[in-house]
Amino acid sequence: MLRPETPLSLGLLQITWDIACTFGDTKVPGKRSLFLNENSKACSLQVTRRCHGNGYRTQDAGSANNALEDLLRSCAIWVLIEWGAGRLNEYQVIGRHLPTDTNATPKLYRMRIFAPNTVVARSRFWYFLMKLRKVKKSNGEIITINLIHERRPTKVKNFGIWIRYDSRSGTHNMYKEYREMSRTEAVDALYQDMAARHRARFRSIHILKVVELEKTDDVKRPYIKQLLSKNLKFPLPHRVPKATSKALFAAHRPATFA
Repeated sequence: MLRPETPLSLGLLQITWDIACTFGDTKVPGKRSLFLNENSKACSLQVTRRCHGNGYRTQDAGSANNALEDLLRSCAIWVLIEWGAGRLNEYQVIGRHLPTDTNATPKLYRMRIFAPNTVVARSRFWYFLMKLRKVKKSNGEIITINLIHERRPTKVKNFGIWIRYDSRSGTHNMYKEYREMSRTEAVDALYQDMAARHRARFRSIHILKVVELEKTDDVKRPYIKQLLSKNLKFPLPHRVPKATSKALFAAHRPATFA
């Protein structure tokens, strides 16, 4: 039986399933462990079999990449492991009201929702659709749900985010700016910022619009403007001398902090 184990380290996943190992002329129960790295590629394969008495013996089996294919083929299942850098993903969810006798072709409603997984994305979709169009999950259906990836994930961008959130005293509109690598990282920074400054929960924040600010003149907040200077410089508070300028013996302790 296939069962995921506790990750051994950061970015490493272990999948273990039961097998029948051949020990001499008899078959004894054992298990096979497949280790996957953060790129969802098999990097190691080990087989643990029962030895004499109650002990177990572990040995490397090699050909880890082929073992994953054999596992999926023998179990007749597909395992999808999705590794994300951040905690949020951006999904495009399209749904509609169920067809009726009076309306055989109902309208399609599309939303871009930030959620950690597809389950939360579907739940948020029905929440907003009920508020806006009075369509519930019981009388509606989801046509498709797609994961949206960042086009340029290695470029630093400025984002403007319009939100509406519920505080302990009322409902407020707000505009905030963030400098991140992707839309999901900007929204993740927004949730962290709102939780720190305003104690706003995830369920209380409604994201209205996320726009990339391509022009410098579109940036309004001073904490983002200060990072757009051409001659931007940062001090080096910790200066470590190179090995060529070091002396074997020194009369005073070196001061590396300016």
